[in-house]
Amino acid sequence: MRPDWDEYFMEMTGIAASRSTCLRRHVGAVIVKDNRILATGYNGAPSKAAHCEKTGCLRERLKVPSGERQELCRGLHAEQNAIIQAALHGVSIQGATIYCTNKPCSICTKMIINAQIAKIVYDDDYADPLADELLKYTDIRVLHFGR
Repeated sequence: MRPDWDEYFMEMTGIAASRSTCLRRHVGAVIVKDNRILATGYNGAPSKAAHCEKTGCLRERLKVPSGERQELCRGLHAEQNAIIQAALHGVSIQGATIYCTNKPCSICTKMIINAQIAKIVYDDDYADPLADELLKYTDIRVLHFGR
């Protein structure tokens, strides 16, 4: 059966996530406008930096719980990498939809808001009350895929 657009792009987030080098969670993001992929991203270390699979996970060593102290991570989030990829190539993402394997954290949500992305579609929850609070002040549509 032919997938609808949301199913199609959510499948792409899984493919993007398969490139992740994070030891804790593989996350993928795809930014789409007018049913065209503008940028993709996955979580991992910055370009040319050693990946966590080689250096080990600092957050694991420090026993930092998921969703806390994100500044202690070597990697960028999938949403951040997708937004950076669009900027690097001069692609406007204003009014676009971002598809994510996980609900964006508060840091990514702030970037999504300022990039003027219009819609977030995500699969798995990610507990970050600040992200939810920030979204209350926007017109961004948020869709939990499959619900």
